[in-house]
Amino acid sequence: MKRTLMKGNEALAEAAIRAGCRAYFGYPITPQNEVPEYMARHMPGAGGVFVQAESEIAAINMVHGAAGAGVRAMATTSSPGFSLMTEGLSYMIGSRLPCVVVNVMRGGPGLGNIAPAQGDYFQVTRGLGHGDTHGIVLAPSTVQEIVDLMPVAFELAERYRLPTVIAADGILGQMMEPVALPEPIAPPPPPEWATTGAVGSPRVISSIYLAPEELEQHVLSLMRTYQEIREREQRWEAYRADDAEVLVVAYGTAARVVRSAVDRVRAQGVAAGLIRPITLWPFPTSAFEMSPRRWLVVELSAGQMVEDVRLAVSGRAPVGLYGRVGGVVPSPAEVSEAIRAAVAEEVAWA
Repeated sequence: MKRTLMKGNEALAEAAIRAGCRAYFGYPITPQNEVPEYMARHMPGAGGVFVQAESEIAAINMVHGAAGAGVRAMATTSSPGFSLMTEGLSYMIGSRLPCVVVNVMRGGPGLGNIAPAQGDYFQVTRGLGHGDTHGIVLAPSTVQEIVDLMPVAFELAERYRLPTVIAADGILGQMMEPVALPEPIAPPPPPEWATTGAVGSPRVISSIYLAPEELEQHVLSLMRTYQEIREREQRWEAYRADDAEVLVVAYGTAARVVRSAVDRVRAQGVAAGLIRPITLWPFPTSAFEMSPRRWLVVELSAGQMVEDVRLAVSGRAPVGLYGRVGGVVPSPAEVSEAIRAAVAEEVAWA
């Protein structure tokens, strides 16, 4: 298959178009600015709509409208912009509307910096806004995986009528790698629940349920959907894990570093392996049925995913953390040293 050298942000934009996305709304924010730029140039030719909104709040509400009309709709942003979008995402979850949102994470709280980080883990996995909300969260670790997961993201969003978030970071957005692009597909027709104007019978899509008992039933219906997703959609990858004494858990860019570190320490006789969650929500608890002597979590944050790992391991083995913050990405040598320290039990365990 022909492979094309593409930047991550441009590859995800092209993958979305090929997956049938025909409505894209965004607002410029680094490090994902190549996405709206690409969409501005290519969406009209694909028969789609591109609008640069006046803010992230406006962008996600435009996605809300397009999704309600049954169109495959997407927005992309970066950490502070994602914070603003969570209000609209909550309304979409309450309205049971599918969409795809890509968060190319940057460093730190507030404005932070434009360096790669994974500090939005809690924000994307603990609820996409107010009111008992969840959406599926996918975490690619290569540009090719961003491309491969894009149609999956739309399909999952439509299957469960919920937003799907792709959690990337500044490195994945900016790096260039050869990718094999899929053949374009035709956008699916509007589903039966979509508001299609004068076509068909009247339909109403709303997140407003004023009667408490009615809203309770609506929220309980969402809970049942969340549970179905937990049971059916856990995804992960294991690397050299079968005989591992220490299993390292990492996702996204951090997982790439860990994979190199595992190979390094394996060459030195240390039995290490990698568990890479691909779904951050639902968290792939099934991957933690293995029984290494130690677990070590490596993430580009001060320790967020480590809480899910501790819950999944449930005290059967110690769980340690090696996290870097502020946009600092550890080298394979640093992570190798952390693995060796884990073997020597020189890290803080919980």
